[in-house]
Amino acid sequence: MNYPHPILAKEGWPFIAIAFFAAVFATSFFGPGFVSLLFWLALVFVVQFFRDPPRAIPADTDAVLSPADGRIVKVEKVRDPYADRDALLISVFMNVFNVHSNRSSVDGTITKVQYFPGQFVNADLDKASLENERNAVVIDTGRHTVTLVQVAGLIARRILCYVKPGDVLARGERYGFIRFGSRVDVYLPVSARALVAPGDKVYATTTILATLSDA
Repeated sequence: MNYPHPILAKEGWPFIAIAFFAAVFATSFFGPGFVSLLFWLALVFVVQFFRDPPRAIPADTDAVLSPADGRIVKVEKVRDPYADRDALLISVFMNVFNVHSNRSSVDGTITKVQYFPGQFVNADLDKASLENERNAVVIDTGRHTVTLVQVAGLIARRILCYVKPGDVLARGERYGFIRFGSRVDVYLPVSARALVAPGDKVYATTTILATLSDA
């Protein structure tokens, strides 16, 4: 699962190439001006959307790292339908200006990967967690179970997940990508202590969402 291109996500290369050649064509066909400027601005947007910078990984082994850049929209106790248990849910909403590479929150072995087709309502809404297209990854850390759920949004139409049951993930390791606005739900043991609140901005890998406890 090593990712050798941490500056621009490989998922974006075709889109960046298309946007670049479209901008070049527009400039040669229309000449310098407003129309060609729009194409170059579109290229800038596509490049910034698919940026995928390297991130420092906190040393605390009990830390649950954010799997995505974005804003916290929910911190509450719920039922984890993927691991069939009571859980603490922390939801991260990503808009089109956030980095959309998804990274593992914990070290562990994947025990389940489930994909669910669904709707494409605004990922900022509560019902998106159970009604939208989504992909759940259940991770066994050896002491705890952590579930990461990629949720498609109003604009997002493509969830990419590169892991399968039996794979071993390290904290901060890249495991998937969601194109164009989305959400990641993190289900933790109810004993976990949340370190974020709704409205907080978080960054994949570098922000600690919670700490795990054996209590």
